[in-house]
Amino acid sequence: MTKKEIEAEIAELKSDYIRIQGDLEKATSFSVNTSAGEKKLIQIEKELAECNRKLEEME
Repeated sequence: MTKKEIEAEIAELKSDYIRIQGDLEKATSFSVNTSAGEKKLIQIEKELAECNRKLEEME
């Protein structure tokens, strides 16, 4: 993976994270079960950490 590809992946993950976070806030206001969304946020956080680690190794 190139640096630009990793940066694009990070941008996409951040966008997904923000979207899911907003969905969870709406779901919480309606007392809907949010466990699946919370698991997805945790997964995205792990993917972001991995991408950031790869990016640091390149520098």
